[in-house]
Amino acid sequence: MKYTGKYGYPIKSDAKVGDVNFAEVDGLIIPGGFAPDYMRRDKTMLTAVAYFARDGTKPLAAICHGPWLLCSARDDTKRPVVHRRECTSFYAIKDDLINAGADWQDKPVVVDGNIITSRTPDDLVPFCHAIIDQLAK
Repeated sequence: MKYTGKYGYPIKSDAKVGDVNFAEVDGLIIPGGFAPDYMRRDKTMLTAVAYFARDGTKPLAAICHGPWLLCSARDDTKRPVVHRRECTSFYAIKDDLINAGADWQDKPVVVDGNIITSRTPDDLVPFCHAIIDQLAK
């Protein structure tokens, strides 16, 4: 499937989330923008997010509006995977994360175990460094 990004850049998808064996993937990075609002409506995507949150060893990263999926995906106790976790996001979804039980912080990047969150594209450098650090473990 081919997609066009916000600024017209073409992106080709190699697989659908339902076709991926999560055990064979090194991590999950959730983009920002409006895509997460659609992604969090997909049960398979929420299953993927919950898998990486539960696994605890592979990076589960989300930037901008991406942490919305951390509110919608549930752990084994049916709580949001972000419950009792430190995180950040674009300020517009701050209340959603707090209402899901997260400890929201206004920082460029927040790392809580394997969960990595960031606010905006302005924070991409520390966000990417945090992901690379997690992958190197």
